[in-house]
Amino acid sequence: MKTPCKEPRRPEIEYPCSWVYKVIGQDCSLLKDAILDACGTLSVTISHSHSSSGGKYHSLNAELTVHSEESRLAIYESLKASPVVKLVL
Repeated sequence: MKTPCKEPRRPEIEYPCSWVYKVIGQDCSLLKDAILDACGTLSVTISHSHSSSGGKYHSLNAELTVHSEESRLAIYESLKASPVVKLVL
């Protein structure tokens, strides 16, 4: 007898909170610009996370305080829509 799959529960996040986006692309400078654009007036700390073995791809961590789910998701969508960003985690 199969048990029905439960829908995944959404995590309960209390705002404001510190949030880190991992942003992956080919050009660190352009990635930094995309992060700054997406975060607008919010203060963000950008740090290098990793580079691929061939040096073609780089990942940056963008850490900031988000004040609401709407803000957190808007930043994510803005990063995802940037042509210089290959992946956002």
